[in-house]
Amino acid sequence: MNVNQSAPPVPPFGQPQPVYPGYHQSSYGGQPGPTAPHIPYGAYNGPVPGYQQTPPQGVSRAPPSSGPPPASTAQAACGQAAYAQLGQGDVQNGPSSTVQMQRLPGSQPFGSPLAPVVSQPAVLQPYGPPPTSAQVTAQLAGMQISGAAAPAPPPSGLGYGPPTSLASASGSFPNSGLYGSYPQGQAPPLSQTQGHPGVQPPQRSALPLASSFTPPSSGGPRMPSMTGPLLPGQGFGGPPVSQPNHVSSPPPQALPPGTQMTGAPGPPPPMHSPQQPGYQLQQNGSFGPARGPQPNYGSPYPGAPAFGSQPGPPQPLPPKRLDPDAIPSPIQVIEDDRNNRGSEPFVTGVRGQVPPLVTTNFLVKDQGNASPRYIRCTSYNIPCTSDMAKQAQVPLAAVIKPLARLPPEEASPYVVDHGESGPLRCNRCKAYMCPFMQFVEGGRRFQCCFCSCVNDVPPQYFQHLDHTGKRVDAYDRPELSLGSYEFLATVDYCKNNKFPSPPAFIFMIDVSYNAIRTGLVRLLCEELKSLLDFLPREGGAEESAVRVGFVTYNKVLHFYNVKSSLAQPQMMVVSDVADVFVPLLDGFLVNVNESRAVITSLLDQIPEMFADTRETETVFAPVIQAGMEALKAAECAGKLFLFHTSLPIAEAPGKLKNRDDRKLINTDKEKTLFQPQTGAYQTLAKECVAQGCCVDLFLFPNQYVDVATLSVVPQLTGGSVYKYACFQAENDQERFLSDLRRDVQKVVGFDAVMRVRTSTGIRAVDFFGAFYMSNTTDVELAGLDGDKTVTVEFKHDDRLNEESGALLQVAGQRQGPGRKCGMSVSGYKKAAGKRVRSGERGLAEELVTSIDVAETNVFFYPRLLPLTKSPIESTTEPPAVRASEERLSSGDIYLLENGLNLFLWVGASVQQGVVQSLFSVASFSQITSGLSVLPVLDNPLSKKVRGLIDSLRAQRSRYMKLIVVKQEDKLEMLFKHFLVEDKSLSGGASYVDFLCHMHKEIRQLLS
Repeated sequence: MNVNQSAPPVPPFGQPQPVYPGYHQSSYGGQPGPTAPHIPYGAYNGPVPGYQQTPPQGVSRAPPSSGPPPASTAQAACGQAAYAQLGQGDVQNGPSSTVQMQRLPGSQPFGSPLAPVVSQPAVLQPYGPPPTSAQVTAQLAGMQISGAAAPAPPPSGLGYGPPTSLASASGSFPNSGLYGSYPQGQAPPLSQTQGHPGVQPPQRSALPLASSFTPPSSGGPRMPSMTGPLLPGQGFGGPPVSQPNHVSSPPPQALPPGTQMTGAPGPPPPMHSPQQPGYQLQQNGSFGPARGPQPNYGSPYPGAPAFGSQPGPPQPLPPKRLDPDAIPSPIQVIEDDRNNRGSEPFVTGVRGQVPPLVTTNFLVKDQGNASPRYIRCTSYNIPCTSDMAKQAQVPLAAVIKPLARLPPEEASPYVVDHGESGPLRCNRCKAYMCPFMQFVEGGRRFQCCFCSCVNDVPPQYFQHLDHTGKRVDAYDRPELSLGSYEFLATVDYCKNNKFPSPPAFIFMIDVSYNAIRTGLVRLLCEELKSLLDFLPREGGAEESAVRVGFVTYNKVLHFYNVKSSLAQPQMMVVSDVADVFVPLLDGFLVNVNESRAVITSLLDQIPEMFADTRETETVFAPVIQAGMEALKAAECAGKLFLFHTSLPIAEAPGKLKNRDDRKLINTDKEKTLFQPQTGAYQTLAKECVAQGCCVDLFLFPNQYVDVATLSVVPQLTGGSVYKYACFQAENDQERFLSDLRRDVQKVVGFDAVMRVRTSTGIRAVDFFGAFYMSNTTDVELAGLDGDKTVTVEFKHDDRLNEESGALLQVAGQRQGPGRKCGMSVSGYKKAAGKRVRSGERGLAEELVTSIDVAETNVFFYPRLLPLTKSPIESTTEPPAVRASEERLSSGDIYLLENGLNLFLWVGASVQQGVVQSLFSVASFSQITSGLSVLPVLDNPLSKKVRGLIDSLRAQRSRYMKLIVVKQEDKLEMLFKHFLVEDKSLSGGASYVDFLCHMHKEIRQLLS
């Protein structure tokens, strides 16, 4: 992440201001001008001779009838430059005793534009005799600087710079194209506008338009009459017609001598910095009006800017204010990575190369190191020593995802079959053959890259070496040229030295009163009729080899015989839950296609059999025990799908008590609520792992359930937990059925063992994820699917060699659906991945430890997508904005996702047409807060938003429920909880406050 430095201090007046794009120094209209030396005050009425000293073309003004004849011709004849010949950078600083100023009649036509400016050396020359210090003091004493309103919005399409805003003018000129004077004691009209919410720029003097001069005859000083090109939207003799909030000016009158001039040189218009891709500049505040002028900034009268004018009196520097757009932005880092690295494939052969972010769509070209889809590291450059690692304070870890899903453009890992001899391994450390093994002695031996042991090459594996020392068949063998591949394991690698049987799925359904009342049982049985046709298959098999079985339960267990030879299913009841057993073997686990008629009949009968039940108590541990015993009796691995509704309070092993004690919240004992009540479930989980029994738990509670205890078995067996609080079939069926379909159909391996090997100098010390470890090295997974990850942390045990670097190899054996035994091997040079720490509680704790980096990213920093910013016809996702309340606009609609939920936030000022197109209601007040399904409407906006929601759901491992949140509604508090850059409701610093604190701490350390 790039850390942007804060803006430099504001330079003094009169110095070049390079920070405002679109405005050139000392010029108007984008033409560069000369740079005058920085002096406190120039000679009054004196031109800067860096401009062309030729009279302007066009019509000049006639003097008023009461004045003397024009004297400009005479002055020019005497060799003195006329006032009309002054350049654009000249400004009269204060009232002049020799110049009479008068406003031009509004009906007089404008003169032609100035001739092109010719740059000349800028040497200040006085115009007439320079004033004395007493005159300067008197003139400055006659000026009074005061504040006024903020600068007004510009007319559209200014002819210079980016058409964003109009700079303010200095002096007491009204907001019009022609400058005039005002009666004594009357201030110019103020323009009430909104200022930009960003950091206010430093003040500058105004840049005057080209002017014509009529010499005075007598009397006090007058305003000089000026002409110039017509600004867009500006009428003759009046203000710009497109400028809002204009207050009409009083009739122009001459300014009597001694009248104090109010108004101070104001800041130039707030310039919009070059926007980041897809980012909209939004007001700095929560739905309210934009902020006014910042302290210590004079509020100018709107008018034309005066860049390059003579410096005015020194002004105090404004206090620094942190620009939210200038602080490091996660969104900007993500966008930059997408733009810079999304078009080219990532080649894994480069040592120490950092892969693209998980938020970037990219292709991987395997050239010797494992794809980042399988192994992603926290750092790709590891410190050589442990002391250096401690100073870096960066955890050295790797997130391993063995069954990661690949895009269609990438090939699956190659399968290597070495026959009966099995994979070639190191004799000492048992590392598998990989591209970093070094062959020596003409290819007859190889040196292990992990332990440096020299091993003999079997005769059947021998091959000659080329002139570089590589085997000539290196690119013909995946294990010698790729970073990810699979070995077909022999029987020696399988449990009990025999190939495993096809796995089984057992569906265990709670049929207590709560499950029947909510419609869960009927909904589930109807879905299983069709879902059983989509069980996972191995490779290109025509049908799945997975067998299925069915159990229902409340206080007792009901097993069903669905053998294909039966006309109707048979139910067997096990009431002894203290010592549960399987009452039948033949007919319990069956092939779906063979027993389809019996299974369909059973699923039709289950809702009817228990429709009138009044049993509310349930058991839980005996259900898992029964499923594990059934798999054990069938001598196969498999998965249990548990659909449970309430706290198991019936008398049975694993009985739990209600410990929902509100008094413990915010006390030292609160942590006990998130620890298992009993160790019985941990013991049960160990037995399940030994059998290869994975458990997926679907919870449907309408009151307290002890998730911390019930999730122990799924957590240790590589399973998942899904929770649907206060389930109602009509409202939650889409979410539940989507999760169920995905869970049943996803690729899964059973009874797997994984080991992580490292080269000399580092070692694996800690493991995180959904698995069980009986020792310090082997990761045992009863089940492993494509969504699960294992995070491994490393520490130094010796100094690393800078030339050889660090190596990591992940190897594991698994049983796939319908196949014998597989083994995947991945290697990565310069190892280490993102350590996932549990920051949430309950269910979130179970999720965070096993989800991958992509879902961890969006879980801790939710994506906030504006829906009305991008064109409706666009098919791509709108660019995200920062997760902060300041980025919300009441006139827009935003979609927020965190991997578990989707929030559709609707501003109170959204256009009526948008509300009608999206919700099919007439106004914002008629939108139903908490709505979870958008109406299907035939218009582009509705199709785009619903398509975007479907696309986001397809990217996540769980179905994200939609919640519509209206601005200033009670649900908005829940929505704001996920705006992580703001202060949390329970306290803590915001993102900006945290960065300021870090900056302060760093400065203290450096000082």
